[in-house]
Amino acid sequence: MFALPALIALPFLGGLAAWLVGLRNGSARLPWLVSLLTLLLEALLLLGVTGMTGGSGWRGHFAMPWIPLFGIDFRLDMDGLSLVMLWLNLAIAVPVLLTSSREIKERPGLYHFLTLATIAGINGVFLSTDLFLFFFFWELMLLPMFGVLLIWGGEHRARATLKFFIFTQGSGLLMLLSILALVFVHVQETGQLTFNYFALAGTGAMSRAAFPIMLGFLIAFAVKLPIVPFHAWAPEVYAEAPNGGTILLAGILGKTGAFGLIRFVFELFPAASAQIAPVVMAFAVVGILYCGWLAVAQDDMKRLVAYSSLSHLGYVVLGIFSGTRVGMEGAVVMMVAHGLSTSAIFLITGFIEERTGTRDMRRLGGLWPAMPQLSAFAMFFACALLGLPGIGDFVGEFLTLLATWHVNHVMAFFAAAGSVLSSIYALTWMLRVFYGPPVFAGEAPLGRPVAGVMWTLGAATVLLLVIGFFPQPLLDLSAPAAPQQIVSLAGGAR
Repeated sequence: MFALPALIALPFLGGLAAWLVGLRNGSARLPWLVSLLTLLLEALLLLGVTGMTGGSGWRGHFAMPWIPLFGIDFRLDMDGLSLVMLWLNLAIAVPVLLTSSREIKERPGLYHFLTLATIAGINGVFLSTDLFLFFFFWELMLLPMFGVLLIWGGEHRARATLKFFIFTQGSGLLMLLSILALVFVHVQETGQLTFNYFALAGTGAMSRAAFPIMLGFLIAFAVKLPIVPFHAWAPEVYAEAPNGGTILLAGILGKTGAFGLIRFVFELFPAASAQIAPVVMAFAVVGILYCGWLAVAQDDMKRLVAYSSLSHLGYVVLGIFSGTRVGMEGAVVMMVAHGLSTSAIFLITGFIEERTGTRDMRRLGGLWPAMPQLSAFAMFFACALLGLPGIGDFVGEFLTLLATWHVNHVMAFFAAAGSVLSSIYALTWMLRVFYGPPVFAGEAPLGRPVAGVMWTLGAATVLLLVIGFFPQPLLDLSAPAAPQQIVSLAGGAR
């Protein structure tokens, strides 16, 4: 299926075209239009892939030799989980593109290239079933983000970029060592040199070295998600990144860590992951409470949303490591709902900062009369943060807590207490920014939100309501396929 490599190549080539157009034209408008056209073509291609595939298990396949001497192939496979994550990546790319039209004035062509290269790398991560190729795309999606943060970031961008580099590259090196260790063990046991995910699945499940190898993968994905105590890079990076970069980081880039936990930790090392599950779940509960408490204490809107995002990701980890089908379903729903709601809130806070020149809640207040439409959307997404029934976030939290309750009552109790903190910081954000007497210290008129922002927020609202009231189609579609289910489209073994 040549559509799978096209899903990766198209954003990269579109970004390259936007960069070249920007160099020749010098205008910010033309690179933006090229990027918009790229996303439109990507949507049509992904729609075609979705329509051509059906059923459960592995839905699409592409493979060709890459470095035969070392058993490395350019191999892509797509299951329901990959398909959902590809759609989420595309959905998150829309607000990223919208913010750039107003926020990025310096070298816009380069910004679009780096952003679309990141999106291409993320697609590669979701599709790769050769572990060397997976590592290649894992690094590809991170390298452009260093440029986005360093060139267009805030006042303390150099420090944030250094912290981001140290954490992500250190964890990436650990992942590479784990991949090589798994391949070496496989060579010892079978005499076959390969990086094929499906060939290595049996080795990962049965090897006596499974636990330390699994631990390397786990830490690498925990840093990217991130999970407490590997989260130290995230709040500062979220705060210093340009608003589009923050949306990309929180909305989808972190989900690659959760995807990796499912695909490469839980499925490759089922026994080892079950052995360490209580410890990981305990850290997830600590993260829910600790980051939720820090969110309550923030005056900076971006940092509040950053800590709330980290807190809610704890529910994803709980669902994955509960070892139950319900927990896994809840984790996937939470990934999608969290990506939509968090991206929308970052879009709102970025728009407020653009119009007021501040994100300090002590200098804001009473914005509802000045921006009623945006404030109404903010109220909806605040309800999503606190887990109001009928919204997609509630479905994810409920399923993960239900699965956790069957595993450990105490953990479920303390994880549920995180919803109390969610209510506090979500309502505090609304009260301090949108209600009360106007205290905004700026002089420029706030004006009406641009149509693109309102349409994007409206689309996210509709999607979250659909997931909240009708979650079953998403649950059916997003079920991850096991390595043992790999079959060709014709029905034979690959």
